[in-house]
Amino acid sequence: MGTDFAPEQKRYLEGFVAGLAATRAAGGLNAAPASAAKPAAAEPTGPDAAAHRAMARFEAQGRKLVNEEKAKREELGLDSYGRMKQHAREGAFPKGVDVFRWKFHGLFYVAPTQDSYMCRLRIPNGILKYWQFAGVADLAAVHGGGYTHVTTRANLQIREIPATGGPAVLEGLIGLGLTARGSGADNIRNVTGGPTAGIDPQELIDTRPYALDWHHHILADRSLYGLPRKFNVAFDGGGRVGALEDTNDIGFQAVEVADGHGVAPGVWFRVVLGGITGHADFARDTGVIVRPDEASEVADAMVRVFIDHGDRTDRKKARLKYVLDAFGFEKFLALAEEKLGRSLPRVPASAVAPRPEPDRLAHIGVHPQKQAGLNWVGVVLPTGRMSVEQMHGLARLARDLGDGELRLTVWQNVILSGVPDDKVALMEAAVAALGLSTRATHIRAGLVACTGSMGCRFANADTKGTAEAIARHCEDRVALDLPVNIHVTGCPHSCAQHYIGDIGLVGARVPVNEDGDTVDGFHLVVGGGFGSDAAIARELYRDVKADEAPVVVEGLLRAWLAHRADAAETLARFTRRHEPEALRALVEETR
Repeated sequence: MGTDFAPEQKRYLEGFVAGLAATRAAGGLNAAPASAAKPAAAEPTGPDAAAHRAMARFEAQGRKLVNEEKAKREELGLDSYGRMKQHAREGAFPKGVDVFRWKFHGLFYVAPTQDSYMCRLRIPNGILKYWQFAGVADLAAVHGGGYTHVTTRANLQIREIPATGGPAVLEGLIGLGLTARGSGADNIRNVTGGPTAGIDPQELIDTRPYALDWHHHILADRSLYGLPRKFNVAFDGGGRVGALEDTNDIGFQAVEVADGHGVAPGVWFRVVLGGITGHADFARDTGVIVRPDEASEVADAMVRVFIDHGDRTDRKKARLKYVLDAFGFEKFLALAEEKLGRSLPRVPASAVAPRPEPDRLAHIGVHPQKQAGLNWVGVVLPTGRMSVEQMHGLARLARDLGDGELRLTVWQNVILSGVPDDKVALMEAAVAALGLSTRATHIRAGLVACTGSMGCRFANADTKGTAEAIARHCEDRVALDLPVNIHVTGCPHSCAQHYIGDIGLVGARVPVNEDGDTVDGFHLVVGGGFGSDAAIARELYRDVKADEAPVVVEGLLRAWLAHRADAAETLARFTRRHEPEALRALVEETR
């Protein structure tokens, strides 16, 4: 180097060079620092970016993604259609995480209860034209089991679809102007609204345009799929038949706002958040009101906060309720306002007029519409089931004697609207000719049951069979003068919302011997309610065998009639004013 160094400097340089040689020999001279050993992952882009960023944040915290999250990152279910069709050509059902992915298209492989698919539709506000209704019946006849079920989200399911038939059903629905896209898995589910929207003399607002707007908003935006968990939104217009909006993640309740509160007086939507009655919680009032035509924009912002912050490591804690529990309402709303770019108006409860009360029997029978001379006719469907022959008959009646529409309800029945006064008797007679009825006992009118073990792998018991057995047993033995809601659900997922029934039954395997053998059974809860009477039911009995459930329900009904405070006391209020031990003693007296 042409430089003379002192002996000490030479020794230092020699040691330094020797150290470099040792480092090279160990492979470390040109190695990047440990913190940069791995190239930084590219920032996610595209419509799935927000979900992928959220997944990465959980991993950065040292938390492990659940398998469903990994599956969504590898291949979102919406992108699996080609493989799904190939499976159909090969006559093969999905395996592993593909079972989850197929649900993005509305196909549910329901083995081992049935070696077949169930297809769940999307029907915004639960309203179909007669030709759509008949078309669904045709699909159920050709590709399914020859029947459909009405669900507790005012929707339809086609069951017993073979491995070869799934895509044919999905494409047949599109031909009818319908779809099943996003009706399962971690997506925004069917949009519910007031079943008598636009025809109800009591309603504050017609929910149909707002439910339809949100429906199309979801379908058109890929970034609203693959949420941390499923998400429910409902619109209630204040009509006589409610939408159970307070059991949804977001509920839009039509309310009348008085003058003098800093906003224009008139009808607004009040926003309630966090309903999930299977986890023992109703949606709660936020104080926020929105103009009806801004509802989809506000819902979009709230869903995107959920996408960012919903838990992706624990499926049991991944619903919106748990984000609200962790953040509090004000923080959640502030984040939604950031997404919106503006503040949301708030008014005190005193600014809102009391909402009209729903009628617990208005979904059954004949009721005058707001249009003079016209009526809606509610038809009873035994635990929500219709044969394709009955569907074709109802479609013809809607076309010939009504306004051509059929309206599904959360009570698992169907309403035919626009029936002139002079055709009501003919409509009722024709419905009876189909083996159905427009009249129901106080027990059957509020009888709700999920699919149960006959068609769902999660269910612990036959729900529809038990519900029918309860109705048959009780309606001839107990004369009721007030309506009763009985909700029979197969498992804690609570698709039939057992916690909001006057009587709720949740499926359980009941042990019968010391060898571990079990039979169908239920835990029984009482005192639930909804709307202005909202309450979560309390447990009264555990491990009731399914074949004993009708007698237990009969005893409870008899105890109520014998000991209620007066003729107006409902079953729910009666059970709430008695502790379970005292209530069981009253039931024993009736035996």
